[in-house]
Amino acid sequence: MSNDINIPSDEELTAFIDGELPPQDAARIEALLNADERVAARLEFLSRSNLPFKDSFAPLLAAAPQASLESMLAAILSKQEGKAPSFMSRRGFLGALAASVVAGVIADRAYLGISRNLSKDEGAEWRAVVAEYISLYTPDTLAGPVPPADVQSIQLAQIDRKLGLALSPGMVALQGVDFKRVLLLEYDEKPLAQIAYLDPETGPMALCIIRSDKGEKTPDIEGRNGMNVIYWSSRSHAFMLIGHAPADRMQEIVDNLRSKLTA
Repeated sequence: MSNDINIPSDEELTAFIDGELPPQDAARIEALLNADERVAARLEFLSRSNLPFKDSFAPLLAAAPQASLESMLAAILSKQEGKAPSFMSRRGFLGALAASVVAGVIADRAYLGISRNLSKDEGAEWRAVVAEYISLYTPDTLAGPVPPADVQSIQLAQIDRKLGLALSPGMVALQGVDFKRVLLLEYDEKPLAQIAYLDPETGPMALCIIRSDKGEKTPDIEGRNGMNVIYWSSRSHAFMLIGHAPADRMQEIVDNLRSKLTA
């Protein structure tokens, strides 16, 4: 595969998903999807991700100087009329400006009705989406006291209701790492549980669980977004532990965790 292929930007791929590109540009991207797996993988991520990025960043986006952005946009469009790329709509331009306030372009979409089966490895796909989400976490994201055991039990009960997996605070306790919260998300129309932790040494860590009928699988390790991921599965659920801790420490944590989950 040649490295000279001009990879489309996220904005152009988003415009393609929304049907906003002129026919010749849409045809060009369609050809790239068949020619370059990197383009196909990025489009898959942008079209299938339904984790709550919008909710997470709503307070910052709400504080963006909308009036100033509108004024800036009007001035730019008046000076450069006819020069803007065909895929850069008014909505897309404002979205890019607002997103720059939070130091990144965040895909503002809870669900996109497009179903391109570009990846056969469903396990890798959900791990990739979760890794993108967890990479946004900082220690400040999980600041605050450790909730008491009774509060942890109440939060963990949500996992039982949604995923049919009964967990107790003792079962999910990680040595030297603080339990912070349970968050229920959704991926590919299936509930996804995230138990968030804060490691005093390396920062955010998370145990994520989703239903799976792929069968039992022993732990394996991979790197995603600068983090280590150890993943495994039981007969009914898939698990992943993700964090910035060294691989050997992550493996030690998983070994202890699995012994409690299967006890």
